[in-house]
Amino acid sequence: MTTTTVRTDLYPTRGTGEVRTRRQDPVVWSAPDAPGPITPWELEAYDRNGFMAMEQLITPEEVDVYRAELDRLTADPAVRADERSIVEPRSQAVRSVFEVHRLSEVFAGLVRDPRLADRARQILGSDVYVHQSRINVKPGFGASGFYWHSDFETWHAEDGMPRMRAVSVSIALTENYETNGGLMIMPGSHRTFLGCAGATPRDNYKRSLQMQDAGTPSDAALTSLADAHGIKLFTGAAGAATWFDCNCMHGSGDNITPYARSNVFIVFNSVENAAQEPYAAPIRRPEFIGARDFTPVG
Repeated sequence: MTTTTVRTDLYPTRGTGEVRTRRQDPVVWSAPDAPGPITPWELEAYDRNGFMAMEQLITPEEVDVYRAELDRLTADPAVRADERSIVEPRSQAVRSVFEVHRLSEVFAGLVRDPRLADRARQILGSDVYVHQSRINVKPGFGASGFYWHSDFETWHAEDGMPRMRAVSVSIALTENYETNGGLMIMPGSHRTFLGCAGATPRDNYKRSLQMQDAGTPSDAALTSLADAHGIKLFTGAAGAATWFDCNCMHGSGDNITPYARSNVFIVFNSVENAAQEPYAAPIRRPEFIGARDFTPVG
């Protein structure tokens, strides 16, 4: 006799139509008085808005080190030829390089930095591992943006992340102006999960990393969320950082200015929320996009 275990899906998506689901998980998983570098009032604001902005997470001297490493990686022909590198469809310039904490000891050290790891542990209430890391290069004069989306929708559907227990940090390595394609978030949108319509194509990641299609909300849904929550645009000097919840509705515009916008992006997931089989995709994405090594960050 064969028995089958039925897996509960708290956040259905990629069906015949859009489905709104109220968030079933905490935003902050630790107690308000839990020890850590984030103050109770900062945690309260993060819980309410879904994000936390820091004027300076790393020093100008450190920015120089990480910028030089970004330039080294994106100029390396071997890195460019690696499947972990994503290029712009039009210009063929490098857009992103994934799994940089494995490609570079410099970025591996950043992932282990207590200024990052301790904040992630405090928000998620557990040890953490790196679900994804990448550098994003958005050079001037036409670099394309990232359309509105919830990261968790993709990580749940295509990577098998069960619960909303992950946090991202984006660290600016160049100045973020109002005009060069900065990060935009709808504050409070993390409280609603928007299950998107349409099945996931096989190997969808090959297209979505250049231009997202599956997992994209409708115009009507985005208008409704924007009307309810507004849109926050993040600006600031190199070295600034934005922490944001995995279910925030966010995106960024094209950069047609002369001024590059580059950042390093790290996703920490709770070791108690390790990825499983995809909830709404025929196969897993590659490990350099959705990690299967759940070893806690040092």
